[in-house]
Amino acid sequence: MWEFLVSFIPRAVMQGMPLLYGSTGEILTEKAGNLNLGIPGIMYVGAISGVIGAFFYEQATVGAGQPMVGILAVLIPMLCCLLGSFLMGLLYCFLTVTLRANQNVTGLAMTMFGVGFGNFFGGSLIKLAHSEVPSLTFASTCNFFGDGKHPGWLAYLGIGIAIVASLFLRFTRKGMQLRAVGENPATADAAGINVTRYKYVATLVGSMIAGLGGLYYVMECAHGTWANEGFGDRGWLAIALVIFTTWRPSISIFASILFGGLIILSEHLSLPLGVKELYKLAPYVVTLVVLIIVSLRKKRENLPPQSLGLAYFREER
Repeated sequence: MWEFLVSFIPRAVMQGMPLLYGSTGEILTEKAGNLNLGIPGIMYVGAISGVIGAFFYEQATVGAGQPMVGILAVLIPMLCCLLGSFLMGLLYCFLTVTLRANQNVTGLAMTMFGVGFGNFFGGSLIKLAHSEVPSLTFASTCNFFGDGKHPGWLAYLGIGIAIVASLFLRFTRKGMQLRAVGENPATADAAGINVTRYKYVATLVGSMIAGLGGLYYVMECAHGTWANEGFGDRGWLAIALVIFTTWRPSISIFASILFGGLIILSEHLSLPLGVKELYKLAPYVVTLVVLIIVSLRKKRENLPPQSLGLAYFREER
């Protein structure tokens, strides 16, 4: 039993960290009233953007017989990841905040675009590398992120970001103003709060945090390997985690590890094939149960922001 826990818990943490990044980013976004269903696509773009940076840096160093510089091996993929996810967040904000397009439709469209974008460039890199298999491995780069067996430094960064986000939302003036924008933008606007700025900043920062979740998955969960469609449904699980944690980043730390454990637990259970496929629904079932319980209790602090998913028309104030 002890040996099982020693091997299982680190893997559960590793599998849960992409969900933690995604849910933390989405919580910040939703606290501003923006329902960003494009998080799966943003995480995918963040992942492939980091992969592009890692690919060309490895080609310029390892391919040329030169040693890799650790700080560059980390910074280049991270900066590319942050840039890609930032641009996706900027596109979402322009469409939903500036043009006031429907948030649900925009988010779903961005998810489809993000997956298509990632698959196109992922396939292109695989061809450039002349790989004999439909995947690409960054063995040299991923070593700077972790050993693939235990949570690396990027996992601790994700936990730190979630704690800071929780403290920001709960105890700072800016955090309270952000929550006010999500609850009632007209009242916040009347109080002198720049609603558009808060929506933009929260969504952009949230998108970049979510994008890091995609990079984490590639570099640690997948051991530095990119394969098209290899990300699975983790982006949607991150959105489900937002509901499961009732919009609290601090709770997301423990909930993401729980979800990570549910993802890999089937590998340790002797289940028939059909039952194993049904087992993959476990995180969603748990989320639905929590949603029902929270709805029945009707506590205001456990409910989503009142203006979530609604465009703000200042002239109607």
